Amino acid sequence: MTNPIYIDQKEILKHYKQPDKHTHKGIQGHALIIGGSYGKIGAISLSSKAALKTGCGLVTVFIPKCGYTILQTAIPEVMVLTDNQEQIISNITFDISPQAIGIGPGLGQAVETQNALYQFLKTNRVPLVVDADALNIISKNKKLLALVQPKTIITPHPKELERLIGKWHSEEEKMSKAVSFSKQYKIIIVMKGAPTRIINGETVYENTTGNAALATAGTGDVLTGMITSLLAQSYEPTSAAILGVYLHGLTADIALPETGYQSFIASDVIANIGKAFLSITE
Repeated sequence: MTNPIYIDQKEILKHYKQPDKHTHKGIQGHALIIGGSYGKIGAISLSSKAALKTGCGLVTVFIPKCGYTILQTAIPEVMVLTDNQEQIISNITFDISPQAIGIGPGLGQAVETQNALYQFLKTNRVPLVVDADALNIISKNKKLLALVQPKTIITPHPKELERLIGKWHSEEEKMSKAVSFSKQYKIIIVMKGAPTRIINGETVYENTTGNAALATAGTGDVLTGMITSLLAQSYEPTSAAILGVYLHGLTADIALPETGYQSFIASDVIANIGKAFLSITE
């Protein structure tokens, strides 16, 4: 294994692009977040709001009908498309042209949803972030991996990673398996943990921000929204992953003196994204 490249402020400045002061929403990127199911609309709410707060000009969600009123009320800035099913996603169709798509938060694993993901992956050519139940569906149906486009970003937590690459018995074995998996399928792995690592073939990045406050429900959904937003803003996939992971961790470092570890929640990540951006160039 090669030594990791540490994701610190010096490394971040190689990737971060200052916004053009003459930009407008039409050229600031359009992200589509696909997910949600009955009882899990909160995941897509967190993900889509994070995408907006990370600088995307436009954000659309594709959700089951049961989430329509929730999203329109909770986040008026987000546009909403719905499946024809009430409680699950069964057929992913849309007539917009997003620059990036995030899929998986709150998605569930219903049989109809598994088929919808299969049909989506067969035709999708838009830069993609795959998370949560979309990863779990792929783990159950490994043939879907052949449909995933090169440079797709996946964001597994340890259990989701294990389902994809198999069990490991040491940190070295885990890294070796992850590198092999990344090379075989030409995908970028955001290996969530303490620390979070990003694997792009033989190249490994290790994040330096974040703390135990992030060990709370929904922070992964927020990260998916952040990385999808950066992809939509024309960041190269590895740069989008690096910047997203760094900012995500930084929000917890910024908030910690006020929240402590115990009372920090996923919404606090979103609330501190602006301060995280400001601190990049300080």
